[in-house]
Amino acid sequence: METPGPGICLDAPDSGLMRYEVDGMKQAEVLGSGEVNVESKERETTPADVRRIAADPLPEAVDAVHRDMVEDGGNQRDVLRFQSDVVTRRGPRLLSQRKTLPGLENHRRRTFSGPSKFGKGSPLRQGSLKEFTQDVRHAATETFMITRLALTLLKLLGVGTRWIGKFIRLGLYAACLMIGFLQVGYFYYFDPRVHRSIIYGNQPRNRFDLYLPPNTDKPRPVVIFVTGGAWVIGYKAWGSLLALKFLDRNIIVACIDYRNFPQGSISDMISDVTTGIGYVFQNLESYGGDPNMVYLAGQSAGAHLAACALLMQAEKEITQDPADLVWRSSQINACMAISGGYNLTKLSEHFHKRGLYKQIFFSMMEGEKSLPKFSPEYMVLTPAFRRAVPLLPPITLYHGTADYSIPHVSSVAFAVALRLVGARVNTVFYPDKTHTDLFLQDPMRGGKDELLADMISLIHENDEEARAEGVKEAHCCQRLVPEFLLQLARLVSPF
Repeated sequence: METPGPGICLDAPDSGLMRYEVDGMKQAEVLGSGEVNVESKERETTPADVRRIAADPLPEAVDAVHRDMVEDGGNQRDVLRFQSDVVTRRGPRLLSQRKTLPGLENHRRRTFSGPSKFGKGSPLRQGSLKEFTQDVRHAATETFMITRLALTLLKLLGVGTRWIGKFIRLGLYAACLMIGFLQVGYFYYFDPRVHRSIIYGNQPRNRFDLYLPPNTDKPRPVVIFVTGGAWVIGYKAWGSLLALKFLDRNIIVACIDYRNFPQGSISDMISDVTTGIGYVFQNLESYGGDPNMVYLAGQSAGAHLAACALLMQAEKEITQDPADLVWRSSQINACMAISGGYNLTKLSEHFHKRGLYKQIFFSMMEGEKSLPKFSPEYMVLTPAFRRAVPLLPPITLYHGTADYSIPHVSSVAFAVALRLVGARVNTVFYPDKTHTDLFLQDPMRGGKDELLADMISLIHENDEEARAEGVKEAHCCQRLVPEFLLQLARLVSPF
């Protein structure tokens, strides 16, 4: 694999900073649009402050420092497989959706309870009732928003036996995996290494979750992950299971959220993902990330959006002055796309038969005529893109051969198109694995996680020791859900 060009380090934009009042410093209120209303003289928090706090989870001189809490077609493979959000007092914090509550300075510090089942000594929150209330309010706000959008979508889809059946199966599927979801949810809300809902832009849902290892002895690899959800129910927390496993292996993860349909169309989604990637690039060195080890990943619809953002950014590099770009596709060390769909024209009929009707699909993709425009397979074959091909990083496509949500031939065809234009591409196919096997059931099963081992092997391709250790750990993951429930979930899955 070729080494990408050196990374860039830019000043962090104001949208990623929190301003507040403690002992004379004024608080800024986070508005719904993502803007910040500052009342008077402020103190700015930089990403370097965040990294300093993460590196010093239990400072001896808390009263002197006055820190605050940090918030929130084939069965063969074509290629060899390859702490910390601490509750201290009065200080810098990452910008979150949460509004600072009165009396924040009275929060008690989190205490360490010893190694958790998630590994790496995850601490527990104790005695933080107000913080828990904040989490509940935040979850309620987002649940209301998602419910409202879901009802709007349901009106568009219509209520029929097919969708009623899918909702029932979805409920059964969630019930089967609930034991695992609760464990991952506990990690997501209570592990201090998880910094939730950092604002990266001024549009709704321009947020990302940062999974930050406490070990800062050297720069760490960074994975920018785009979650799936059929362009309709995507949410940044869906990546927490995979992020947990990367985090325990000292890999920084940024899970990007984006507007879903009907809140936004496909161009809005790609714009959000592109902006989020740029924000992470601007700040990754302050988080302790290695600018020469940045990886873009996505799953399902997220894989499609990540591929579109990557290809469109490569085109910008040949049509615009690279100095004007916040990030460049050539800075990505590798792109890892999991179970994605890359030819929307061909998939529209398949989705229609599965209940995502053409009229709805065309609406979210801005019309039937726009399908080729937003299909990575077509994008790379256009004559205008040929000059951008050398700027693309190596791309690895992962797919299960039993995937009936997005057939694995989608990855086969995209790989063929990439090879035709001279791009570097590898494919990894998993026999008899479904759309959710790779991303949910297998990670919850414990034992050997093939997808995780392959991704870690790629990330540490040039570090033999780290690769061997990472793959070894990926082969002995802890079980979260009993086998009979996993089998039942696979049987009732609507995906």
